[in-house]
Amino acid sequence: MPWTTPTLRTLRQNARSYIMAALQGADALIPNSVLRVMADVNAGLAHLVLQFIEWLANELLPITSTDEWLDRWATLYLLNSDGSKGRKQASFSSGTLDATVINPTGATVAQGTIILGPNGVSYQVTEQASTATAGTLPMQVVSLTAGAISNLDTGATLSFGSPPVGMLSVITVVTLTGGADTETDDQLRYRLLLRLANPPMGGNANDYVQWALAVPGVTRAWASPEEMGPGTMTIRFMCDSLRAANNGFPTGVDITAVQEYIDTVRPVTVKDFFVVPPIATPINFTIKNLVTNDSTTQANIEAALISMLLDKAAPAYAVNGISQPAQTIYVAWIAEAILSAAGVDYFDLYDINGNAIGDFVMPNDGSLATLGTIVYG
Repeated sequence: MPWTTPTLRTLRQNARSYIMAALQGADALIPNSVLRVMADVNAGLAHLVLQFIEWLANELLPITSTDEWLDRWATLYLLNSDGSKGRKQASFSSGTLDATVINPTGATVAQGTIILGPNGVSYQVTEQASTATAGTLPMQVVSLTAGAISNLDTGATLSFGSPPVGMLSVITVVTLTGGADTETDDQLRYRLLLRLANPPMGGNANDYVQWALAVPGVTRAWASPEEMGPGTMTIRFMCDSLRAANNGFPTGVDITAVQEYIDTVRPVTVKDFFVVPPIATPINFTIKNLVTNDSTTQANIEAALISMLLDKAAPAYAVNGISQPAQTIYVAWIAEAILSAAGVDYFDLYDINGNAIGDFVMPNDGSLATLGTIVYG
């Protein structure tokens, strides 16, 4: 039977009852008497011990462990693309910035020059850059703060703390990517349980999934054997946190990073190997007669549907080494997610045109279902 840690109140009553049972003729313990205080103190100590045992029982298993205990498990089984073991740590962004030289005879930016960016993040020039004429001067930089916060979009502006002679203070981003946040407990546990359930097999589909997940920023991945022909392997993945502004879909930089890492560990016997992004495929539908129909309930519905799609949606993937088509999103899953949202009592579900709704079959192997338009009728 499952174990339930007794409450402090129960333990105190038990301790008092044990003392009264051991002392013949004692019908009750007087409040604040020595025996009652001793009983309550012993109950308190027992409660602390039982709470520790309950906590320890959870931490000893990877499915429920957290923080440093989860890290201990992960260190035993997980190897990351940078050679580290266990939890993927935050990484630093790097790339190219363009500075403007106004001096006709040119200017020089020394290695180590500090550049100030938004959100309090600073960047450092990694190699000296110089030009003998006025114009644009490209500079290679790396962030001094790790994490996704150090990534900036093309065209974003930064500034010199103290502009070199002959240069404008304002700097423009050409590319500045590669910064990823530290892996969360949930993300790390997902990778760990996947590894425990699928030991390395010398390059099967599950191995490719785990190799992709070892790259910083990658949160979901799928491998599809022979999709592009006999002897081929196709990998698709998502960067849900790193590319949240892009709905989690990877950029060319992410695809290159996954491609380059897997090339270092995959078997040479694979004929052709492809790393491609999933194709966003919105699912649209109508909800009528919703009770309760207000902005809060609608927000809860959308959050529940997004969570369901994170769990269920997938482009082509493998089961026991056999490629499967992109995952169909069943109407039952949609209805269940809507019904689970806070504030929902009942509703009717239709397609986007208000007709009878059917399951959402993905149009091709690369399709990944995303939440599209919801019409509330």
